[in-house]
Amino acid sequence: MENKKELRNWLDDFGLSHPLVIAGPCSAETEEQVLTIAHQLKDSDATVLRAGIWKPRTRPGNFEGVGALGLKWLKKAKEETGMLTTTEVANPTHVDLALENDVDILWIGARTTVSPFIVQEIADALKGTDKIVLVKNPVNPDLSLWLGAVERLHTADISKLGVIHRGFSAYEKTGYRNNPEWQIPIELQNKFPDLPLILDPSHIAGRRDIIFDLCQTALDLNYDGIMVETHHTPDKAWSDAAQQITPETLIKIMQDLKVRKEISASEEFQNKLENLRSKIDITDSQILEILAKRMKIAEEIGKVKKDQNVAILQTKRWNEILGKMVLEGESKGLSEEFVLRMFKAIHQESINHQQKILDGIETSR
Repeated sequence: MENKKELRNWLDDFGLSHPLVIAGPCSAETEEQVLTIAHQLKDSDATVLRAGIWKPRTRPGNFEGVGALGLKWLKKAKEETGMLTTTEVANPTHVDLALENDVDILWIGARTTVSPFIVQEIADALKGTDKIVLVKNPVNPDLSLWLGAVERLHTADISKLGVIHRGFSAYEKTGYRNNPEWQIPIELQNKFPDLPLILDPSHIAGRRDIIFDLCQTALDLNYDGIMVETHHTPDKAWSDAAQQITPETLIKIMQDLKVRKEISASEEFQNKLENLRSKIDITDSQILEILAKRMKIAEEIGKVKKDQNVAILQTKRWNEILGKMVLEGESKGLSEEFVLRMFKAIHQESINHQQKILDGIETSR
């Protein structure tokens, strides 16, 4: 996919003085519920009303959406409030029904993004339309899969595209419902800076108390907007109650968020920034030097283990290192999550180096 400026034209056409805000309930439950929320949002910064019509649940038996009936409620909300509307589509039938009911923006969910076959079917169903299509990241941390879905849509001549960062599943429990893995959307942003990037803090958080912090982080990283699940009585919501906020809370969040400038023309700012960036560059080089030295030591350990016919993985020693490093990291202001992630990567690279030593010795025999 070429990095084309027109990718973000649809967003620029909105002429907003603030980040794009998409808000509304996780699920459309009743006509009254949809209309009540829409009217409470119409005087906020929210430009687009969202609501799930079809809800793909992890396991059957939970509320799976009201279906096509809910599209009529969205259409009525649009007529009464003037807000644009958006909903998730997971197959060509959903696309056809959404188009029939004049839904303005369609989004492709995380479970759909993982399937190139389904994404292609949706792209084919949308070919020739002028709709805005947003693609949520796949469930697993796979940038190529995410970009592949966007490329399939772009190849189908859908030019109004954007992506939604909703976090990624993780094997180990973290403080989030879905781990942010900020480095992945940052890499996407670096590759395609003109592809609008929107945060879904609700699905990352899984709870409402950290919605603000996630939104602020996104704006600090130059995201273009947020999609927040909003319900007039969130504790009574039929799905994902814990992560939804009230329209009043959303209004307060938007008032408190700080939108950063992308750059400053101040000469003093530029000089300070360049000086600090130079220090970062030097420190990064030092980190690589230290890591290289560590791997050389790991190779020496590999030789010693081979001579004594000892297994590479020493679980007790590894757990001791992890525990020690977490404590030292915390004393230096580093989060446990970061320290664990970093040392697991270092440990894996050390194992790889030791394995190469063993393989080399075995091959030479």
